[in-house]
Amino acid sequence: MKRRDFLKGVVGSCAAMATVSGSVEARGNNPRLPGAVGLLFDSTLCVGCKACVTACKQANDKVLDVPADKPYLDRTMHLSPDALNVIKMYKNGKPEVKDREVDGFAFQKQSCMHCVDPSCVSVCPVQALLKDGTTGVVTYDKDACIGCRYCVASCPFQIPKFNYDDPFPEIHKCQLCNHLWSENKFSACADVCPTGATLYGPVEKLMAEAKRRTSLNPGEVTRFPRRDIEGKEFGREQKVVKYVDRIYGEKEGGGTQMLMLSGVPFDKQGLPDLHERSSASVSETIQHTLYSGLVAPAVILAGLVGVARRNTKNHTDESPEEDAHE
Repeated sequence: MKRRDFLKGVVGSCAAMATVSGSVEARGNNPRLPGAVGLLFDSTLCVGCKACVTACKQANDKVLDVPADKPYLDRTMHLSPDALNVIKMYKNGKPEVKDREVDGFAFQKQSCMHCVDPSCVSVCPVQALLKDGTTGVVTYDKDACIGCRYCVASCPFQIPKFNYDDPFPEIHKCQLCNHLWSENKFSACADVCPTGATLYGPVEKLMAEAKRRTSLNPGEVTRFPRRDIEGKEFGREQKVVKYVDRIYGEKEGGGTQMLMLSGVPFDKQGLPDLHERSSASVSETIQHTLYSGLVAPAVILAGLVGVARRNTKNHTDESPEEDAHE
């Protein structure tokens, strides 16, 4: 195939694709549902007790990793099929002061962020991962899953975990303890948190609480709600630490239903700095553009077939001359 013919075919195909693309509108971010529920994690309130890790495992029938002398303290450090929620620690220099970036330390919760416009749901070819139309919680159906692991690759927070050691492997991720809702219970991690560092409730009210906290002056004394923000249970009064001027999850990646506050920059704690546009909206716009009515693939195929036929014709015309010469 001649280079010039190949380039002509590619250019022609791209021009046709551009014509098709112009008729497909870009998809924006999906909006946060009015009835969405989630969690607010305040790193400045977390004391690293890991009660939430143990409670999460107990509520979801996972294997505990606790020492004999401290059966309440789970030592798990990383997300896995047996750990849907973990507490990590940030340290810098001499970790002398909590919630300080330099020569300080802080604790960070890691679990499913329950994105407003989740990539895992967008890429799943069999709808094993779904976003509840009322609560917004991202759920998983093991019976529908085919084990492709597209969700694992697509998640910007690296949350879903695949159990390779099981003869019937599954995806494992936090589902906000939705199996407990019928018992009038809520997320186990928030239920046991002694300081209110993890707080459960409607995202709208959690956002209002997060904005209230960040508007307070460092050193100001206030009460922090515990467990369920609608339960009106409060912890002890304490001074407000200087927060980073950002509510993580408000806009990142199209927004999440897990909101976070911290005294240490979020990137220092391993959280990705995402654009406001969700990955799902970008990838679906590209897919819809390329595959709208299957016109673009047909145009590309037609262009390549045309180039191939032209090359074959030229080759056939030259063959008799070559045979005669020989």
